[in-house]
Amino acid sequence: MRKHKALVTGFLFILMLVLLGLNYIWEDSYLGFSFGLVLLALSLFLFRFETRKVEPRELVLLAVLASIAAVGRIPFASLPSVQPTTFVIMMSGYVFGAESGFVIGAVAALASNMIMGQGPWTPWQMVAWGLVGLTAGLLRNTLFMKKRWGQIVFGVIWGYLFGWIMNLWGFIALIQSGGSQTWKAFIVYMIGSATFDTFHAISNVFFLVVFGGIWIKILFRFKRKYGLLE
Repeated sequence: MRKHKALVTGFLFILMLVLLGLNYIWEDSYLGFSFGLVLLALSLFLFRFETRKVEPRELVLLAVLASIAAVGRIPFASLPSVQPTTFVIMMSGYVFGAESGFVIGAVAALASNMIMGQGPWTPWQMVAWGLVGLTAGLLRNTLFMKKRWGQIVFGVIWGYLFGWIMNLWGFIALIQSGGSQTWKAFIVYMIGSATFDTFHAISNVFFLVVFGGIWIKILFRFKRKYGLLE
């Protein structure tokens, strides 16, 4: 059973990588690829509950958390890389599991870009934020993530990893436009985003320190009281 689940999960992630590759070839079709990623994320989520029927209120909870994560970007739009979106996705994955975290991250990126602006970068943001929720869920039972300092380290790491994933998209877009393709150019490109990545990491730490404890208590209370996403 566990081997079967691992094979299906791996297959779904391969399909996601294929969609990112196709997005590179047909970048004008990014919205279609974005919705394709949402469908794959939902498939991953539903596969987790293959032995029982998913209740509508559980899907509503995912939608609410994704909406909170998406709306959280808007007030901070003028501050580069500063937003609570990563924090909300991380907390959601930590409490409700890896698959739930991935769905919330992917949907939050797509939904927020309805206001912030859609583009070929959207599928990459969906995957990047989805991975934040996924990894938070996968590590939630480890001693590392159960400690506040571990959650802070996790937030710092993803402040930079998120930026590096988006840098990969940005460099690919640069190549498409006829820009330099050397390793030196790539390193310079990465260094150029270091300030923004640092702001992202610092904002993650801020939200974790100030709001982390209360968010975990509230989400766990909902989970236990209503038996959601067990």
